[in-house]
Amino acid sequence: MTTPTPHIEIDGVPAAEPGLLAALMTGFGHFTAMQVRGGRVKGLDLHLDRLDRSTRELFGRESDGKRVRSLIAGALETSGRRDASVRVYVYPDVRIAVTVADPAPDGPGAPQRLTTVEYWRPAPHIKHLGGFGQAYHREAALRAGYDEAVLTSPYGEIAEGAITNIGFWDGTSVVWPAAPCLQGIAMALLEPRLESVRRPVTLADLPGYRAAFVTNSRSLAPVTSIDEVVFPVDEELMGRVYAAYDGVEWDEL
Repeated sequence: MTTPTPHIEIDGVPAAEPGLLAALMTGFGHFTAMQVRGGRVKGLDLHLDRLDRSTRELFGRESDGKRVRSLIAGALETSGRRDASVRVYVYPDVRIAVTVADPAPDGPGAPQRLTTVEYWRPAPHIKHLGGFGQAYHREAALRAGYDEAVLTSPYGEIAEGAITNIGFWDGTSVVWPAAPCLQGIAMALLEPRLESVRRPVTLADLPGYRAAFVTNSRSLAPVTSIDEVVFPVDEELMGRVYAAYDGVEWDEL
């Protein structure tokens, strides 16, 4: 059965394309976010695989990687940019929207102060549109003077940051929390390139770690504190993290 196109007005003005706007307004969908430099992307195959897996799970259909690449390239060309922050959104009926914005600053991110909140994302393995909960907690953290929120269970198990993954250094390996989370593309690229393990990490464990850092598509940054637990910035560790990420090849769109 075909759903009739709704009449939509914005500030009293009828929308030019209400059918398209209605699709974009649905809260059911998923996306991926990437940095583009010179028309190239790190981990492009991982982004395309993420989109395909989530499209199959949410909509029972595949996501055509060639089409996605073409849509990204077309949006970049139309915007006149070769360097950009790009997001690809997938909605019901596999309607795809591409946004192109200014690129994130290159280079290491500033040291981060984090605070913990008791919240885990629903369906955390999907980068879905239901991000109000984590956005709410992150904004509260920012207003309180922190740089990011760390999401924990009611029992103090750490899963991820609101918009980041977090790794801990035990002096031998990078420990990625084993709790359900969204595996970010930066984490997926770093994990096989660093001595890494996954295991449960709780708030009670934090004083036993020597250092920590956060990752996402925009930057990699050392963590200087989580609540009252202070972490020194391990320059040697961060040098290895930056080198591992810098060593990832850029893929042509």
